[in-house]
Amino acid sequence: MALTITVTPMLKGSAMLDDFFVRAILAGVGLALTTGPLGCFIIWRRMAYFGDTIAHSALLGVALSLLFELNLTLAVFAVAALVSVLLLFLQKRQALSADALLGILSHATLAIGLVMVAFMSWVRIDLIAFLFGDILAVSSTDIALIWGGGLFVLVAMAWLWRPLLAATVNAELAEAEGLKPERARLFFMLLMAVVIAIAMKIVGIMLITSLLIIPAAAARRFSATPEIMAVLASVIGAAAVVGGLFGSLTYDTPSGPSIVVAALILFILSLLPLRRHRAGMQGQGS
Repeated sequence: MALTITVTPMLKGSAMLDDFFVRAILAGVGLALTTGPLGCFIIWRRMAYFGDTIAHSALLGVALSLLFELNLTLAVFAVAALVSVLLLFLQKRQALSADALLGILSHATLAIGLVMVAFMSWVRIDLIAFLFGDILAVSSTDIALIWGGGLFVLVAMAWLWRPLLAATVNAELAEAEGLKPERARLFFMLLMAVVIAIAMKIVGIMLITSLLIIPAAAARRFSATPEIMAVLASVIGAAAVVGGLFGSLTYDTPSGPSIVVAALILFILSLLPLRRHRAGMQGQGS
């Protein structure tokens, strides 16, 4: 009887550990499946700095949600979508270069969000969780939101795939074919806003873009077609999530940064076959 009483709490603790760890994996993998195709277009269209700008604007959404007691995810999406539309509008007017606009909006929204949070002394807020994520704290509702939002994004990406791909290759030709590349670009930016809103809890505002870019960059070297690259990017992202979470659990490191480090390791490994191949060709040539 004494042995039973001693072992039971341990088993319960193990079950609790498994429960939150499985929830974290489900949330991270669901996000990785979504960020794969989006990350490919970010690389093809050289929009990495745009991703940073939209991600940084998320903190302003957090501040507004706390100030007006709004739903956090909806507030972040609304601000990110507004910044996306504002960017398109300002780029069309060509008052400033694209890099200058991105830099101004990126740092301005981040700074305004931080200042607003500082003034809200009546609110207790863990900025580290928003900046760098807290995937281990995701709930079943968060998982449903991530998978539901991710499914919506993937369906929308399948619908936009042809016009986006055509606009990436040649925007003028896509316009001549009636594919409306500007509309597709706007929808793509709005989809990024959706992903950033649901990803904030996973890797945080400061690291969202890395989960979009690094897996896609690693997949690029093994892909013969855009579709294969999109699938591989999702697989590599999912592997980074699982590896990062196990590394975080083993070495007691922050989960969000650990996922990004795991993705970076996979990217570095993706460079090795290419280098060996080149070395072999040089050896044959000599």
